[in-house]
Amino acid sequence: MTIARPSAAPHTSHRQRNKASARAAAPRSSSSGVFTSIRRLPTATLLGGVVALLCIIGLVMVGTASSVISINLFGSPWSIFIREVMWMAAGLLALTAAIRVDYRMIRRLSPILMVVTIVLLLVVLVPGVGVHVQGSSRWVGFGQFRVQPSEMMKLALVLFSADFIAHRLDEGSSERRIMGPLLLVTGLAGILILMQPDMGTAMVLGCIVITMLFVAGVRLGPVLKVLGIVASLALIFAVASPYRRERLVSFLDPSVHSSGSGYQVVQSLIGLGTGHLFGAGLGGGQQQWGFLPNAQTDFIFSVIGEELGFIGAALVLALLGAFVWLGIRTAMRAPDRFGGLLAVGLVAWVGSEALINIGAVVGVLPVTGIPLPFISFGGSSLVITMLAAGILINIARQERSERMPRPVGARVRGR
Repeated sequence: MTIARPSAAPHTSHRQRNKASARAAAPRSSSSGVFTSIRRLPTATLLGGVVALLCIIGLVMVGTASSVISINLFGSPWSIFIREVMWMAAGLLALTAAIRVDYRMIRRLSPILMVVTIVLLLVVLVPGVGVHVQGSSRWVGFGQFRVQPSEMMKLALVLFSADFIAHRLDEGSSERRIMGPLLLVTGLAGILILMQPDMGTAMVLGCIVITMLFVAGVRLGPVLKVLGIVASLALIFAVASPYRRERLVSFLDPSVHSSGSGYQVVQSLIGLGTGHLFGAGLGGGQQQWGFLPNAQTDFIFSVIGEELGFIGAALVLALLGAFVWLGIRTAMRAPDRFGGLLAVGLVAWVGSEALINIGAVVGVLPVTGIPLPFISFGGSSLVITMLAAGILINIARQERSERMPRPVGARVRGR
């Protein structure tokens, strides 16, 4: 008779339990603990931190990028930087007010804001009233106090679209009743802005509306058709103007037009390339000496790459990506449909601006004059962007504890 050998299973399971308990008792790595702590922070807190970091980077880079041109224009290396500080202080007040005021209270103001902004867009085009700078009439005001109505239109369109779409979805309206009026309003605003001319802002308005319609549940087919029509009209408009046609051609091959319309892009790429991994250090770049026009505004990302290197440029990209991701999370957890759509519109606004600006800086998109959100030097643009960030933080402060399956829009009827 064969005698079976005793099983080693109890001994093995005992050792496994000891190993498991040892792993459980072992301290976690510091990096995983930090990431876990960050993930547990409220979305509003994370958004506020991201915006604060972007604004601090913007202040520093505007200061270093504008010192030489500030001396040439105003006799002091600090003049442009001081103006940026003043505008950022105004933006901070706007952000704080938006955080404290419930976003639902501004919903009723959306039609009024839209009408006022359209009127201002008309006023800009009146000779002698609109401020004409470098071939464009985009501002109203006097002296150093100027307001750019096209920047106001971004906020007005987001508020109006969120209110309009939410109202029509609550009524169970068809796609036509949602898309038709909204595209008419957007088209009117886009035409007035293209007449300034300002193709970049018109592109941002299109991105905002297309994104909000898609998230609201409108079928992808009609959205893509509208997007194709808008892109075709924009291309025709660009080719019709000699100045914009020259910029479009130089975008296709900047090196061929390196002494003309492609000069900015070529110098921008040189600045990005010379930054290497860690950059030349703050104030150590060459672009601030006048080699790169608009270094403190449209092309400040090139200065970041040159002076802070790949590490600094990647940090800015990560912060902008974090803003978009946190904004999407805010939209998914918004307490109501209007809040969700509003958050989506704000994220589409900032995200499309960042994409268009950085795309132009690295030479993969045409130069349109769109600033880099929170970082580029700007007056009313910076203030209104910070106001939008405050509204987004306000929505995030009221987020639900758990995500709902369809928090923003709902599938709408085709007809």
